[in-house]
Amino acid sequence: MDHGWRVRRSVRARRLSVRVFRDGGVEIIAPPRVSPPQISDFVTRHRQWIERQLRATPVDASFPPLRLELAALDAGGRNWAYAELPPRARATPAALLYWLTERAAEHLEPLVAEVAALMGVSYRRVQIRRQRTRWGSCSTRGTLSLNCCLLFQRPAVVRYLVIHELAHVTHMNHSERFWRHVERFEPQWRALDAELTRGWSQVPGWVLAALRT
Repeated sequence: MDHGWRVRRSVRARRLSVRVFRDGGVEIIAPPRVSPPQISDFVTRHRQWIERQLRATPVDASFPPLRLELAALDAGGRNWAYAELPPRARATPAALLYWLTERAAEHLEPLVAEVAALMGVSYRRVQIRRQRTRWGSCSTRGTLSLNCCLLFQRPAVVRYLVIHELAHVTHMNHSERFWRHVERFEPQWRALDAELTRGWSQVPGWVLAALRT
């Protein structure tokens, strides 16, 4: 990919698209199943349009790329990864949270699908919320609501939260039967639940400030 151009996979994307930023960067947004050759063909077909947009967009040097530290949700433990935030996304706290929500959807939606298959349950959909106090919930219709700030928790804690909410598909309460069901898939749920309760201490200050606005 050209210098300053990057590809971002998005589970929300239904087709290939492109964004041009004021720092001269270009972002190609691709659905998960689109192959690299398809992306390359898309860039080739739209290169002239992209280059025209770059020439027409004045570069604003006051908006250098910002690198944020995010907890990578992977099975190998807590790996810290850097994510570059597009300059335009820093305009307002609301835009910051929107950007974070997009990243959370990319990580959490596949995780929910994986855990649901393991538990043998189905759900209606996943929505990413920006709540100040709740980490997640499950509606009677099977909609899972997950907090974007889960990105800053350990993978084991996030997986426990997903198990907890999917268990509500079967038991819409916190009865003894509910907790036995959770324990089938996560024997260490007590310790993980306690860690999640303390989880707000892991959320960066810029996120907490944005949530308060």
